Amino acid sequence: MQYETVFILTPVLSDDQAKEAVAKFRKILKDLGANIVHEESWGLRKLAYQIQKKSTGYYHLFEFQATGNAVADLELAFKRDERVLRFMTVALDKHAVSFNERRRTKIKGKKEKESANA
Repeated sequence: MQYETVFILTPVLSDDQAKEAVAKFRKILKDLGANIVHEESWGLRKLAYQIQKKSTGYYHLFEFQATGNAVADLELAFKRDERVLRFMTVALDKHAVSFNERRRTKIKGKKEKESANA
């Protein structure tokens, strides 16, 4: 089954601390036998509403294939880590998977075009 998880880290972290937190969750996924299909860091963004009196947060996305209790174990790790403000995991159906693939190739094409023009 393919899943997509977006999580928000607290903005009080430095860039290195945020990267270390992301690496921790990446390692947890790998240890659970998940195959990470795609990963995006959206950086520091403004939240729609305050969470724990914070108005910004570091957003990160994992798209991965996993079986069994991998999602439950990952979400348990999110709950235990005080650096995580919010997280959401959704199971992707075949339409969402194909949409994500088209979106990635479109973004990749734009980046290649920009680098050729530079």
